[in-house]
Amino acid sequence: MIKHQYYAPAHLFVNNTPYFITSAIHKKRNLLAKENLKIKLLNLIQQTFQTKGWQLHHWVILDNHYHIMGMSNKGRDLTTIMRQIHSKSAPWICETTLCKPPIWWNYWDYCPRDENDYLTRLNYLFNNPIKHKYVNNLHDYPYSSFHNLLSEKGRDVLIKQFKDHPEYKKLEVEKDDF
Repeated sequence: MIKHQYYAPAHLFVNNTPYFITSAIHKKRNLLAKENLKIKLLNLIQQTFQTKGWQLHHWVILDNHYHIMGMSNKGRDLTTIMRQIHSKSAPWICETTLCKPPIWWNYWDYCPRDENDYLTRLNYLFNNPIKHKYVNNLHDYPYSSFHNLLSEKGRDVLIKQFKDHPEYKKLEVEKDDF
C-alpha cells in the first residue's frame, strides 16, 4: 500500500510585514479559467484580508494558481486567512467546474527582506500572465492589480521598476509589454 504524504511547507508568522503568497490548484487543473471564478476569488481574498486587518497590495489570478502581496497585521492569522479563502472557494469552484475535490494543493509564503526584494517579487507577480503565455502584453490581462499600479505610478515608473528589479526567476520584460 502506498502512503500519500501531504506536503506542508513551513510558514513564517511575522506581524506588520510584507508577504508574497502563492497558492495553487491541486494537480494544476485549470479550475479558475472562468472569469466569474477569478472575480469571485478576488472578492473573497479582499474580504478575508480586510476582516483580518491585513492589507492586500497586489494580486494576479491565473487559471490554476494565484499570487498575492500584502501587509500582515497579525502574522499568525496567515493560516486562518488561507484556510478561509480555500474552504469558502472550494465548494463554488466544484459546483461551477463540476470537478472533484481536492481543489487547492497548498500555499507558500515569503516575506521580502527589503524594498529591492519586494519589488523583484512584485515584478514577478505582474509578469506571470506573460510567463504562462496568457498574453503578450500586460495591458491585455485583466485579472491583476497591474492596471491599478500603472494608473497610480505611470508607465515610466513601472518601466524603471521592471528594469531595476529583474532578478527573481529571470524576469524579462520587453519594452512593449505594457
